[in-house]
Amino acid sequence: MEIVILGIGMFAAGFIDSIAGGGGLISVPALLMTGMPPHMALGTNKMAAALGSFTSSYEFFKSNKLNKQLLKMLIPFAFMGAVLGVVTVQYISPKILEILIPFMIFAVAIYTVISKKVGMSNEYAGIDSKNGFLGKLLTSALGFYDGFFGPGTGTFFMFGLVKIFKFDFTVATANTKVLNFTTGFAALLTFIFNGQVNLKYGAISAIFIIVGSKMGSKMAIKNGARFIKPIFVIMSLVMAFKMAINF
Repeated sequence: MEIVILGIGMFAAGFIDSIAGGGGLISVPALLMTGMPPHMALGTNKMAAALGSFTSSYEFFKSNKLNKQLLKMLIPFAFMGAVLGVVTVQYISPKILEILIPFMIFAVAIYTVISKKVGMSNEYAGIDSKNGFLGKLLTSALGFYDGFFGPGTGTFFMFGLVKIFKFDFTVATANTKVLNFTTGFAALLTFIFNGQVNLKYGAISAIFIIVGSKMGSKMAIKNGARFIKPIFVIMSLVMAFKMAINF
């Protein structure tokens, strides 16, 4: 029964996360239900989530939704930022972020609702000096944030790509998955080094989260921005509310 519950939770997490982010709201509690310590649950979740993000990235790659030129530029900044974040969190408490992040995610959701046209059409016009600089800054900051704290990284990536590069939500989701995989993989290496990954539960979780990610990605690709945007808003509000309650 424990494996069944874990499997259902991981499938749902992969499905939701591949569309709009926020899968950790489901996957981490599912792992905690097995009785493993919180730090072990976070490390094990990174293993499953990284494989889920890779699966989503591959599905979006097959549909030609990835901007390879942009990702080639941003991936190194995402990786370096995440490594620095993981190192920094060993010395500085992320308590202040527990207070700020729920309000920031809530603001993103409300702005997305009010701005009805945002993310609905792809108006990407290429990389220039301004959006290139802002993209590198965003990716470095969110890479650091994912390594340092984590919750809501996908939400901020999606919103940032929509605002800076004028992507629609479908293309923003696709490229977010690759950047999320990059930052998650960097953090995962640190968890493995510290012995904070349960390989047994990680492997079981990965199987279900990969299936969910594959199905969610296909639905996102098929239905486009009108399907993704409301789920993005809902998951942002749920995430903000849950984080605020936990605080």
